[in-house]
Amino acid sequence: MAGAGTEVHVGRDGDGTIRVAAGPFAGADFTQAVLDVSGAVLLWPVLAGPATLPVAEVYDVGRTQQWLWAVYGERVAAAVHTCAAAGGPTSVRVTACLTDLAGAAARLGFGHWAARWWPTSYTDGIAELEADVLGLELAALTHRCQQLFDDFGDQPDDCAAELIEEHRAALDPLTEWWRSAAQPAGAASHLESVLRMVDDAADGAGLDWPELRRLRAALDQRRPAGTPADPGALFAHQDGYALAAGVPPTAGGRVIARGPGTNDWRRYPPGFVDAAEDAVSWTARALGAQRQIEVEAVAHNAAPAADPALVAEVQVNGGRPHRVPLARRDDLWAGRATLDLAPDPALALVTPMPPLVEVGVLLPGFDPGPSLGGRADRDAIRALARRRLADTVRPQAFDTFAGPFLAEIVAAAATSEDY
Repeated sequence: MAGAGTEVHVGRDGDGTIRVAAGPFAGADFTQAVLDVSGAVLLWPVLAGPATLPVAEVYDVGRTQQWLWAVYGERVAAAVHTCAAAGGPTSVRVTACLTDLAGAAARLGFGHWAARWWPTSYTDGIAELEADVLGLELAALTHRCQQLFDDFGDQPDDCAAELIEEHRAALDPLTEWWRSAAQPAGAASHLESVLRMVDDAADGAGLDWPELRRLRAALDQRRPAGTPADPGALFAHQDGYALAAGVPPTAGGRVIARGPGTNDWRRYPPGFVDAAEDAVSWTARALGAQRQIEVEAVAHNAAPAADPALVAEVQVNGGRPHRVPLARRDDLWAGRATLDLAPDPALALVTPMPPLVEVGVLLPGFDPGPSLGGRADRDAIRALARRRLADTVRPQAFDTFAGPFLAEIVAAAATSEDY
């Protein structure tokens, strides 16, 4: 059912792209949920709240007509068509509606965002989202939002069958969870809805595995009042850090400076470094006439023990960046290199100063380059994650943008010993 009207701006740029937006939209890429749909890209600012309509960047108006009206309403669909027919840049303001499909699409977009940017941190006490549980709920949402996609094959987010196959390991535990009597009625209903959509999507894709047959058999029966199941225990796995041959601990040397680095999540793939702001640190030592810098970064519990390996990017006094290879050592990425750590000559003339050292970590070939700022946004993302995990114990509508994902319920059920 459509919600209250929201005024949006529909405009055509000089290159023919049509943009639909309720207001100015800016922010770091890790604060944006993105969904590739038929003929357009949809974007949501994840920090803006649950009732935000997406920004649409339309590049093929004809392909969007199958879903545009169902997300924004008939008036916006007509306005987009009018702008497309114009000979050049043009714009119009029109009232849009927050529809059921808009809400489901926002939830799907947020789920994909969480799969990429969720700030898992042992240091900060933010539990990891179980990837297989999240993946199956994303498959269910993709199936529910099928109107957004077409058969052109250029929409990577139209991947329900692939998600089910990749995350099939969670099928049996989710079925067992649903059959138990441990969860409140709202959670049970949401879990059943997810499982039925997964079953329907799998059936439509011709998937037929033992886990799916067990799921279908369970759904065909009345849910029994079985033995209560703890979702945290159902999906428990050992998160011990793999031991890897790496840089041995340093012995000797005089510490001449130390400090924090920058933990820019954009510069490495998910699952490499703990998301805490202070996860990266450096120490400068004097070893005779040499000056050596050591860099450490707290590893994510899923970080690879070997390749691909991270590197640290070190700048001294604003000079040319140097790259220091890092290797896994228990729960750390660690590395060291000999560098010129002399103070900045201009500053040294005024008063003795230690060198200005800036350190970040990155994965070569993945890194888009450093960005200015970002800490405030990262802090806001951490606060969002904590709030969502805390909200899993409060009665609420599960099938809404603000409602918890099953993976968040599982994460919140993790024992205090884990996080």
